[in-house]
Amino acid sequence: MSGVDQSERFPWRRVAGAAFVPTAAFAIGEGAVIPYIPLIAGDLGASLAVAAVVAAMLTVGQLAGDVPGGSIVARFGERPTMIAAGALVLAALALAFVARDVWVLGVAVFVLGLGHAVFGLARHAFMTTFVPLRYRARALSTLGGIFRLGMFVGPLLGSAVLGLGLPVHSVWVVCAVGTVIAIVVLLVLPDPASAFERTPATTGAIEVVEERQHVFAVIRGSARILGTVGVGAAMLSLARSARQVLLPLWAVSIGLDAVTTGIVIGIAGGLDFALFFLSGWIMDRFGRLWSVVPALTLMGVAFAMLAASHDLSAAVGWFVAAAMVLSLGNGFGSGIIMTLGADLADRQNPAPFLGAWRLTVDLGGAAAPLLISALVSVASIAVAAGSLTLLCVAGTVMLVRFLPRGIGRG
Repeated sequence: MSGVDQSERFPWRRVAGAAFVPTAAFAIGEGAVIPYIPLIAGDLGASLAVAAVVAAMLTVGQLAGDVPGGSIVARFGERPTMIAAGALVLAALALAFVARDVWVLGVAVFVLGLGHAVFGLARHAFMTTFVPLRYRARALSTLGGIFRLGMFVGPLLGSAVLGLGLPVHSVWVVCAVGTVIAIVVLLVLPDPASAFERTPATTGAIEVVEERQHVFAVIRGSARILGTVGVGAAMLSLARSARQVLLPLWAVSIGLDAVTTGIVIGIAGGLDFALFFLSGWIMDRFGRLWSVVPALTLMGVAFAMLAASHDLSAAVGWFVAAAMVLSLGNGFGSGIIMTLGADLADRQNPAPFLGAWRLTVDLGGAAAPLLISALVSVASIAVAAGSLTLLCVAGTVMLVRFLPRGIGRG
């Protein structure tokens, strides 16, 4: 096509093998264990509140991984970093499998989150550096869709394994298989960076930068944008993290069994996954707000549905409906946090800012399960859901007020 600059063509087929396949395997493994962490903690004797804290260790670990993640990616490159992160995840899964105490399980889940954070940051930096601006939202929403694929296939896979009569901690093995597949793909396929030609549009973006900024220095230099847009994005991250923790806890509180819980969450994940490319198209065509505002609004409505229905006779039906609305909202926001981070990052050296961005955003994610645990302890799980509705409203207001209207435009 003569009217299109060659440098602006995005090689979807090549990036599918180099970037998306290992991410898919990793995400499916993660999705197979997330819904069952509270259940496994409960089997080890944890109360509902303590089970929420154990589940929170996943996001706390992700938060801890954001601090060194940017520097690690900048120094060692994406593929070595992802392989090392995969090895760390395997170690965490082995510890979780043999855990017989709640605190050991909590440590294992923390290390699991640490590995997943570094893996995700490496992939995010790669996409930010190489994807042309005109395709950025669609590429990153596709990457987000890959994670949603994991939240769809993973719980159903875990449910199938449990349906065979195997103990609930067998899901750790499912996650380990996905992680091994991801590592093997990374070892067998060429380095992701080699899948792209160094065109005039990207040569400057992939030059080695000798002086790498520490993530805390970037936080100080970007305090205003992180304190406004970053906080708004953190509210979305909080809602997403709360969704992953609250739904399994809610299922336990209304008496659903593990197999049914996995099926409901898996089907909801399928709805979430189905919307990922639509989200990217909307962001590229109409702007970032047209994705993030519907996402936060729908998730706020779903949390309100849960808050109002816990003690009703039709609580299970309301739970299923709320899970679907949460997935619909999350699907509309597929890739939005990664896209905003990429929009705001330095194209020549994105990893340090992305580390700071993900640290800010993941603070929201880490706060969610801890907030849920605290509210469950002092009030009730219904109050926790209602509080999440208010936080979704706050995040919407922050982003509408402070997100630059021209962001992401070529």
